[in-house]
Amino acid sequence: MCGIAGFWNPKRTNERDLRSVLDPMLDVLDHRGPDERGSHISVDKGLAIGHTRLSIVGLDCGHQPIASSDRAIVGTVNGELYGYKKSRASLACESRSCDGKSDSAIAIPLYEKYGLDFVHHLRGEFAVVLFDGKRNRLILVRDRFGIKPLYFAINSDGVVWGSEVKAILRHPDHPPRLCPKAAIHQMMQVMVPGSTAFQGVQALLPGHMMVIDFEQNRFESKTHRYWDLNFPVQHETNVDPAEYVQGVQDRLIDAVAARLEADVPVGCYLSGGIDSCSILGLATHLQQSPVKAFTIAFDSDEYDESNIAALMAKRTGAEQELLRLTEKELYGPAFERATWHAERTFYNTLAVAKWHMSRRVRACNYKAVITGEGSDELFGGYAFFRRDYLGKEDRDQILSGATLSEKELSHPAWEDLCGYTPSWIQPWMMTLERVKPLLSQNMRDLLQEYDPVAAVANAIDPEQVRGRNRLDISQYTWSKTMLEGQILTWGGDRMDMANSMEARPAFLDHHVAEYAVQIPPDVRIRDGVEKWVVREAMVNVLPRELYEREKFAFMAPPAHTDPVKRQAVQEMLDHWLTDQRLADAGLLDQQSIRDFVSDAWQETDSTIARRNDIIINHALQLHMLHGQYVEDLPLPAVD
Repeated sequence: MCGIAGFWNPKRTNERDLRSVLDPMLDVLDHRGPDERGSHISVDKGLAIGHTRLSIVGLDCGHQPIASSDRAIVGTVNGELYGYKKSRASLACESRSCDGKSDSAIAIPLYEKYGLDFVHHLRGEFAVVLFDGKRNRLILVRDRFGIKPLYFAINSDGVVWGSEVKAILRHPDHPPRLCPKAAIHQMMQVMVPGSTAFQGVQALLPGHMMVIDFEQNRFESKTHRYWDLNFPVQHETNVDPAEYVQGVQDRLIDAVAARLEADVPVGCYLSGGIDSCSILGLATHLQQSPVKAFTIAFDSDEYDESNIAALMAKRTGAEQELLRLTEKELYGPAFERATWHAERTFYNTLAVAKWHMSRRVRACNYKAVITGEGSDELFGGYAFFRRDYLGKEDRDQILSGATLSEKELSHPAWEDLCGYTPSWIQPWMMTLERVKPLLSQNMRDLLQEYDPVAAVANAIDPEQVRGRNRLDISQYTWSKTMLEGQILTWGGDRMDMANSMEARPAFLDHHVAEYAVQIPPDVRIRDGVEKWVVREAMVNVLPRELYEREKFAFMAPPAHTDPVKRQAVQEMLDHWLTDQRLADAGLLDQQSIRDFVSDAWQETDSTIARRNDIIINHALQLHMLHGQYVEDLPLPAVD
């Protein structure tokens, strides 16, 4: 795991100039790779490639940037490439050498052998940037699910890229400016795939490759999708589910085994859910020594599941590290730091909790953990999937106002795309309606010509949902938006790498995913039981109490649940939502947002109160982002 950054501008042909621009970009990514730093400067090309390293594989031989034997191809890799030893041996049999013995070293010889198809021979979570000097071509690649981030900004002068947006914003050609449309999307929680909070900066979409050529003094870029979740138009019927249970079990064992490969100890994140408990159970049997398990506990029984996690840790003999968090840790300086790292707003302080947990992991001298993200997306684990598949049946009242809407909504763009409006976006449509009266006049004027709900729908490939089962459609559209846009960013990579720690989500192994989409819906959700096939695959690994338990809402307690938390939020609001800051940002109407906050603290309906908390978080963080990036205010220290 690493931080990568760079730029290509043929007009910049002074070495001092190239280095003076690259160095600040790498400085701001130091948290992603504190172990080593490397760079490649090509003065005649106007090319600067940089890398900050977190050493996990090939501790003494993983220097980057990497290069071909003739130095004509140079590049950087962020992430983990599994099965690299076998690939390296196969390449050696063809007299193709690797630049070192780390996993990243296989990228260039695979490119030399297969050309742009090299990406199909990569397994893992990765972002790859290669410069082919022979073709005068830059290649940007992001892994299949977007586990590893890769951002870019491109104009007539050239292209700038980075593992995080903040690196691009350090480039003199791209000063930080919040994007008004993105601000609306953040207030409603759902970003348009490929967008960011900042004007002119885009995310390379998951499973995509961008190829940039410089010919006749102009740049030409083409982006294509090399992989996707391809649900079949027609599933098998009357199948024996035992075959799929065994298939999931086999592939998950293989995925966990691959992710235990490292030259440093690998632990596990452990909540009280089926997914992380399954990962820990398998890792325990795959590894000779006891596994270190890291668990978050909250100061509210309604939101805490650490008791189930403790049961699983005891069953497996894992050494459990329990981190108890209260409002003291979830708000204040840690909240501000989590916002800076996230580079966008988040609806719940689970992001802050994850920031604290990654810091604890590093304090325990661990650099890598295996996690359970992706199981819900692939096997139908969320309540809104069950609702779309089975109808209005709903047993998750704790999610109402957050990830479930309390009434049915529809939108023509989604009706045209899917034939119905997926349940997962309906609560955010309700949030948007509540947000509209809080916006400044300029932002309300923008909404006269811009429909954010339609913008999200328009980013989905209709060919991938047309004719599919309702469950497949819900899983696909969620995975194309919220999986990458929140779970793998502010809920994953950004909070983990904030403290130089990598997460390895085994369920998102593409071999697991390609098998999961073939599983009939009535095997994924069976007799109303979500993730039935995973439960059965792991039945002898999980405690009985967990096997029989419904999915628990893994989120931090919202502020409205505790007067001490409300006070902590109010103190941040008093600092960040002053008249001057509101006026400078120009996003919200001053009186409207103040009246909203005042009324929110008096709300007694828990569903409305939960939605109010979300809106307050987003409003607060938009102004934090403006202060941190546009005003360049210093970050506070965290005890």
